[in-house]
Amino acid sequence: MSTTALTRPLVTSLIEDAVTAPSMHNAQPWKFVCRTDTGVIELHGDPLRGMPHEDPDHRALHLGCGAALLGLRVGAAHRGRHAAVRLLPRPEDRWHFADVQLHGADDVDRGLVALHTALFRRHTSRFPFTEEQIPSEVIDGLRASALLEGCQLVVPGDWHTDAVLEIVHDSERFEAADAAVRAEIAAWTRTGAPGEGSETEGIPSYAFGPRQYDVTSPVRDFDSPRQVPYRASARFEKRPQIALLGTVDDNPQQWLMAGQALHRVLLRATLDGLSTSLMSQPLEWSELRSAIRDPTSTAAFVHMVLRLGYGPQGRATPRRPASEVLTFD
Repeated sequence: MSTTALTRPLVTSLIEDAVTAPSMHNAQPWKFVCRTDTGVIELHGDPLRGMPHEDPDHRALHLGCGAALLGLRVGAAHRGRHAAVRLLPRPEDRWHFADVQLHGADDVDRGLVALHTALFRRHTSRFPFTEEQIPSEVIDGLRASALLEGCQLVVPGDWHTDAVLEIVHDSERFEAADAAVRAEIAAWTRTGAPGEGSETEGIPSYAFGPRQYDVTSPVRDFDSPRQVPYRASARFEKRPQIALLGTVDDNPQQWLMAGQALHRVLLRATLDGLSTSLMSQPLEWSELRSAIRDPTSTAAFVHMVLRLGYGPQGRATPRRPASEVLTFD
């Protein structure tokens, strides 16, 4: 299998695809290094973009970087290349997450090619969805997408959905009582107030969505305490349709796999006409995370709660340019 030369235009275009990935609070905790002499693109996590109070083990940081890795793989497939990935290639370097080599078209994943059009269309939607049920064949396709990345997507039954939603509300109460967590969230929100961080990262106020009249949906409200004037309120769906993304084990390799599965599921959902949002809040508290899992599933560790449905698409949130996250060596 021939190795593809890593030209600057090619690698830059791949990273532009990769950085469309979702990450916790849009922190974008990834760095890429292109080793032109060895033909390797390295993916590194950036601990400076970690969240010590909400993500002390850096699990969510790994998820975001895994999602970016899937975006790179989609971009490579779109350009007729196969991205051969080696996870955690240097155990002594905990922030060196993956090495990627590009090969010729013989082994291109056509399923990844099909996802490319969704990369720049997929956005988190914190708006109300309709009560329309998602067809079972669409759910089956999302499950298959997770399985392709070695993970499981579990759609809970009625009793488990009620339990998960109650745990979400518990996590909101935990958050409200923890000043350090609230300050960490505030550091990654952008309301236009003086002294906020860069406009190429974080959650802008236009992506907050409306306030909920009655808290029925697992949508995190980033406007707390309320700082955005004239923000609309709306009633959300009474019966949110949720899914749980999980793995058998709970370690950095599994987290990177889960990040890739998460992005693949979200892209597939986008192509299927679904809107999506993510809820990590109950997974940020060790007291609550274990209670989220489905006791009948072999996926013992849940990494994300997904809300799925039909409704308004979210707007694009900002991304750092490739020149900020990519270096050539």
